[in-house]
Amino acid sequence: MATDRLDEVLDATYDCLTRYGVRRTTMDDIATTMGMSRSAVYQYVRSKDDAFRQLAGRLHDEVLVRARQAAADQDAPYTERIRGVLAVKLDLVLELSTASPHTAELLDAEARLFGGVCTAFTAALRRLLIGLFTETGTAEGVDPAEAADIAIALVIGMENMPDARRLLGPASGALTAGLLGATVVVR
Repeated sequence: MATDRLDEVLDATYDCLTRYGVRRTTMDDIATTMGMSRSAVYQYVRSKDDAFRQLAGRLHDEVLVRARQAAADQDAPYTERIRGVLAVKLDLVLELSTASPHTAELLDAEARLFGGVCTAFTAALRRLLIGLFTETGTAEGVDPAEAADIAIALVIGMENMPDARRLLGPASGALTAGLLGATVVVR
């Protein structure tokens, strides 16, 4: 039951983020959004910063679950599994970038509050990709860790492109063809 209330606090924190941004949101805003007193909110989070840090962690963790599912899909070819891991990262960025002018703050790896969350998330995606490239094998002269770094760089480069979701398929297909040293059919 406490987890449900924490989720409500984090949902209210997200709502306040979309309206005010991190700096302008107060604990009173979060409490008002929930219909609770500020002291009641403090039962679930230590501070406004803690609420935002936990919110960023929750969002990144949810996406990481989807990335792990994509990587583990034994019925899909490696190219689709790799694209699936990349797609969830791209989707997170696009969703947070378009939800409000403020929600992209949760993606800032340089931010004091979220830097660790963002860095850990990217490191986890990198490990998933290294595992996939290790399993399938990479082209001669390409190390699985290098292949993972290149794949992540592709997605980061696409984050601000118009029509990025549509372009991810052809881009990841071309990329994996080169990294795997094979001909890949792009859908």
